[in-house]
Amino acid sequence: MWNLIDTDYIVVGSGIAGLTLSVLASQHGRVTLVTKGTIGESNSNLAQGGIAAALSQDDTPFLHGTDTLRTGQGLCEKQTVESFVNLAPEVIFFLQQMGVQLDADRDGTLLLGKEGAHSRNRIVHAGGDATGRAIIEALIPHVLSNQGIDVRENTFVAELVMQDGECAGVIGIDSAGHVLLIRAKAVILATGGLGQLYKYTTNSIGSTGDGYALAYRAGAVLRDMEFIQFHPTALKTNAHPLPLVSEAVRGEGAILVNSDGTRFMRDYHEWGDLASRDVVSRGIYAEMKARRDVYLDARSIVKFSERFPTIFDSCRKMGLDPSADLIPVVPAAHYTMGGIQTNDSGVTSVPRLFAIGEAASSGFHGANRLASNSLLEGLVMARRTVKALAGLTQHSLKKVKPSFLPAELGKMNTFPSRNLLQKVQEVMWTHAGIVRDGKRLNLALNQLQAWHDELPDLPSPDRNLLTSALLVVRAAIWRQESRGAHFREDYPETVSDYQTHSIQGGNHESVTRTPVSAASAY
Repeated sequence: MWNLIDTDYIVVGSGIAGLTLSVLASQHGRVTLVTKGTIGESNSNLAQGGIAAALSQDDTPFLHGTDTLRTGQGLCEKQTVESFVNLAPEVIFFLQQMGVQLDADRDGTLLLGKEGAHSRNRIVHAGGDATGRAIIEALIPHVLSNQGIDVRENTFVAELVMQDGECAGVIGIDSAGHVLLIRAKAVILATGGLGQLYKYTTNSIGSTGDGYALAYRAGAVLRDMEFIQFHPTALKTNAHPLPLVSEAVRGEGAILVNSDGTRFMRDYHEWGDLASRDVVSRGIYAEMKARRDVYLDARSIVKFSERFPTIFDSCRKMGLDPSADLIPVVPAAHYTMGGIQTNDSGVTSVPRLFAIGEAASSGFHGANRLASNSLLEGLVMARRTVKALAGLTQHSLKKVKPSFLPAELGKMNTFPSRNLLQKVQEVMWTHAGIVRDGKRLNLALNQLQAWHDELPDLPSPDRNLLTSALLVVRAAIWRQESRGAHFREDYPETVSDYQTHSIQGGNHESVTRTPVSAASAY
């Protein structure tokens, strides 16, 4: 027996993109917000650095866009970049209207930090290094107090429901095993990324790639799945996920040193410690491969505990004092640049299916995301997508008949099996991590496919996990060059023939390519 729910918009995910969209979409219809964990449990909540926006007198959206395009290494969609950086100041004002207390001086002027690959100080932050948490905590009351939003926590979306080639709803399973059939005129995936596919990650435990797998099975096109950003500086500890040591720490003057006490990043890039994340991650990886541990020396930062209270607390739990001790760091899977292909308003290749935030490949990040552009993307996409949703008309949902029986789904776990997850994490870290080659990628492909083929033919978290991992590996095998966050030891050069997007899903049986749009005012 299905528990039937009819609504106008289904939002899957409760990070910054999902919460913002839910608030805005409720002005146009009923919203059902479905989240796998508790509300606000997301990567957004863990975000430290802040939001990039050109607000100072020496900065402009043009400069912000130029930095974004340079970091994206030829794969950014220029019109999307232009649109998003121009809207950045507007979304900062929106956050203030929502009650987010952004860090400012006594005169109320916003404090702007600097991070890697930015040419200006433009990082707006809150609570020092607790920007994500501050935003989530401000948005949640707006969601919970809104009579037009029905929040379904601890509910796993097992499948997207298709009708006549359009997305007509979702099948969900709550923590009590009740199977929900939720029908709507639009579904918006705000499911975040897939960092938990890797042994070392900063991502929340729910980030196992569900949204990518759901969209892929529904026939949507996915783009650039090979580009996984590894944050250079996660705190080296036994925790999982690893605590993040924000790039803003280096922006404030901290430097990377190895176990010999040598400052090494100038050996890898002229920008040194503030090079883009892919460069710094590979620099640290090379030091570790040479059997040298890596540390962040933040002893020069005055009042570290006030500027970075979250990081200070994580260090203190390890018995470290950043004002006196070196901070041990390691690169960790952090962000998925690719995802479900969309335009700048979240529109996917499947009618009535939208994707926003990290789940989407909007073209904003290209081959490598510029620091603090992720929260910006989530906010901007929510605001742009709601305009597209408002223009949708209702469609008949009476013919919706799921292909799976409630009894088959009701016994399903809502998270991947622990044993499989650990095996996938080891394979992905070893064979599809910071530095890759064809031999190891093909080993990963064969192993992942074997595990996938052993699963019963039902939607499940295990199937989502393996589907997402396969999407990454297949694209990484296809891209026979090194660009941005994708580095192949057997193809170390950047090749002009590969200045193109990788495409999977839709009508494509194998990985193929599509050109990058050259249209731009820049």
